[in-house]
Amino acid sequence: MAMKNHQRQTVRVAAIQLQCGQDIDTNKKKTIEQVRAAAAGGADVICLQELFLSQYFCQTECHDHFALAEPIPGPSTDEFGKLAAELSVVLVISLFEKRAAGLYHNTAVVIESDGSIGGIYRKMHIPDDPCYYEKFYFTPGDLGFQSFQTSKANIGVCICWDQWFPEAARLTAMSGADILFYPTAIGWLIEEKDSFGPSQLASWQTVMKAHAITNGVFVVAPNRVGVEGNIQFWGHSFVANPYGELLAAADDHTETVISADCDLGLIDTARTHWPFLRDRRIDAYSDLSKRFVDDR
Repeated sequence: MAMKNHQRQTVRVAAIQLQCGQDIDTNKKKTIEQVRAAAAGGADVICLQELFLSQYFCQTECHDHFALAEPIPGPSTDEFGKLAAELSVVLVISLFEKRAAGLYHNTAVVIESDGSIGGIYRKMHIPDDPCYYEKFYFTPGDLGFQSFQTSKANIGVCICWDQWFPEAARLTAMSGADILFYPTAIGWLIEEKDSFGPSQLASWQTVMKAHAITNGVFVVAPNRVGVEGNIQFWGHSFVANPYGELLAAADDHTETVISADCDLGLIDTARTHWPFLRDRRIDAYSDLSKRFVDDR
């Protein structure tokens, strides 16, 4: 559990929203350029979109894609560690982790401003939907929901599908996180966009703004843009404060960096005016550990 860091009151966060092409080196170069731009704009903590090095390969079940995975520590953590140290920023990067032969994870790495690895989070909730066949590739995370005390702020990280689960946000906030980061790769199935597009996007935004409100934390969600295969990624990366108000937001197609100043003092204000943590009935929640509560 992270201890509270009271040395910093305002933290500038940034989320990078890009379109990924087929060439990994090009994706990496574009990302590094935007990290530098975010740092030049004063960002303290910068979060990349989910699996930023490649196109979203989980649209198909193909054993060849396992070649994209890498160990942690490994080449990407080394390279982005040097970048973090050079710019004196904290980075949250999302990688396809090869933990061992036949054991792979969807993993976010928190890189400290001195270039060291401050912690890792392995995606806990793994989807299996049309064009999101992640269960074929990723073993569910085994590190639980955590927060990391960095030199800039106490942060928590969950990944994409995790964002739909209030339990994940609650436990991450309870571990000490002031800012929740959600590296994301989500979009519309092209044939469904006209029918369900607006409601799907609104639901995605609403559920994470609710996490901010009910936990009294800031939420940062970077997402990719562009069409890959049968998915049009919907962008709309955003930063929300503990009242669910948007401090920064992107559109559905532009490659961009969004940033916002997070006044961490607002967390205590929000939590004392809306005392959801105080009023939780922890004596009555034991059934949450069950898959379903049968009728009595």
